[in-house]
Amino acid sequence: MEDMRTQVGIIGAGPAGLMLAHLLHLHGIDSVVLERQTRDHIESRIRAGVLEQGTVDLLDEIGLADRLHRECLVHTGLELLFDGAAQRIPLTELTGRAVTIYAQHELVKDLVAARLDTGRPLLFEAEATGIAGLEGADPVIRVRQEGREVELRCDFVAGCDGFHGVSRPAIPAGAVTAYDHRYPYSWLGVLAQAPPSSEELIYAHHDDGFALHSMRSPEITRLYLQVAPDERIEEWPDERIWEQLATRLHRRDGFHLGTGPILDKGITALRSYVTEPMRHGRLFLAGDSAHIVPATGAKGLNLAVADVTVLAAALHDWYTSGSDAGLDAYSRVCLRRVWRVQHFSWWMTSMLHRPPESDPFGDRLRLSQLRYLTSSTAAATSFAENYVGLPLVKGGW
Repeated sequence: MEDMRTQVGIIGAGPAGLMLAHLLHLHGIDSVVLERQTRDHIESRIRAGVLEQGTVDLLDEIGLADRLHRECLVHTGLELLFDGAAQRIPLTELTGRAVTIYAQHELVKDLVAARLDTGRPLLFEAEATGIAGLEGADPVIRVRQEGREVELRCDFVAGCDGFHGVSRPAIPAGAVTAYDHRYPYSWLGVLAQAPPSSEELIYAHHDDGFALHSMRSPEITRLYLQVAPDERIEEWPDERIWEQLATRLHRRDGFHLGTGPILDKGITALRSYVTEPMRHGRLFLAGDSAHIVPATGAKGLNLAVADVTVLAAALHDWYTSGSDAGLDAYSRVCLRRVWRVQHFSWWMTSMLHRPPESDPFGDRLRLSQLRYLTSSTAAATSFAENYVGLPLVKGGW
């Protein structure tokens, strides 16, 4: 591997980096995508699986939704379970839009295949170890691959390498502000070889803690339990997981929870995090590099796609007209959506979870909010509008 030159250096081959690479390709802009993991790793790691309407519409627009439409599950509503009864929020009836269940690693497979079809570089096991020259016109990404150190020179760097990547730490101290909020609970997530027990997602508020019934396919169920932040996965044998899920998903009119072999399980902390601005010089942060949202609202992947949609349009404008307007507006445009999504995710998380220091007053407030949400058309419409996702911004700065 020798030193390289490209127009846009993209660090990270997750949904943000791969989607950006494809959008740039459609605009005739060259890029190199660097991914420190193997192809098999990124195509098999379990992540989110709920796509907003805008994300699906974009995939349709760029011709990458064929397999998605063959294999996905489309949901026109969801259930909120509390007080021992489930109340349905009719998302499509209220907004004209829906959400689509399609596992993130399946989307990554589609994006990897599309990238390889273009013939443009997608380098696996190529670790970005540092970035230099961000204030100039010729930034450099230092790359380690096959035991060798090389340099990738580019016009711009897109940091799509997640929360623990090298992109955000490359920004000098004091140049950005971090807003960080930790939640007093975590999620225990399991992937089970069991047909879904419901046709739609179930968000359950229970005295023992939150639970979520989701799915990845007609044969695979995705389920979550609220647990304490210091819980260890060893403390949760399969029998205990199924027992708690049955308890928290119980309803007075009856509910049968289908069970099966648990294929994967792990505990993830819940966190809200935002970096402002999302740009420093020639470096642009996107996706988890710039922000983290709690998984309750299913927004992380969709927010990453929204970021790179704005960035691709801005870069196209710069290369075709020389205008800096889109690039200068990138952070401001993205952060408007980021903070709306942060608020919705925080609000939904706070309403459905029971904090460890919960008191009767707080419990009553949460139940009051759930009762209002499921009895008021105005409140349900606001919820549905946020859940199915706001329209993507593709320019207009």
